[in-house]
Amino acid sequence: MSDNFAVAATPQAHAADIEFFVRRGMTKGYQIASLVTPPLYTVIALSRYGRSHFSVNRLLRATWVGGSIGIVSGGGFEYARSVYSNEAKVRRRRIQAAYDTASIRADDHATIGGILFAVLTPAIFWKRASVVNLILGGAGIGSAVGLLTHHVRTISGDPAPTYQISEVPVPS
Repeated sequence: MSDNFAVAATPQAHAADIEFFVRRGMTKGYQIASLVTPPLYTVIALSRYGRSHFSVNRLLRATWVGGSIGIVSGGGFEYARSVYSNEAKVRRRRIQAAYDTASIRADDHATIGGILFAVLTPAIFWKRASVVNLILGGAGIGSAVGLLTHHVRTISGDPAPTYQISEVPVPS
């Protein structure tokens, strides 16, 4: 048992924890940015330029560009947070994140929505936007729809199951 703790305290384990959180931060950043960008862009474009400058192509482009910004900012935030934190705290956060079924379910719903809308959006709006904006913007909108689906399911009485995590002893 003590061998596992010795392995958990190595620099390689800390680097793996940092990598895990950077990937998770990139995923969460993309989901949140994809959720916030379309309504924000719609409000700004309509209030600033009016209906004549609003188009499906611009909305989809804004969605995937906003999602890209979310990827970079989420990954950067988690990198800075994890690199400058205590190794034991980062390890404890990773174990808690691994058993966070609500977060895992939100990621699953967002991934399913992203893949589904990346296929459906080009099928529906084929003549209204460029192919890149259709696929990437559709994936962003689908990710937002999947994230909203997770939260609606949680609010409507179907929350993700929770698991009790025993206190994980970490070496000093």
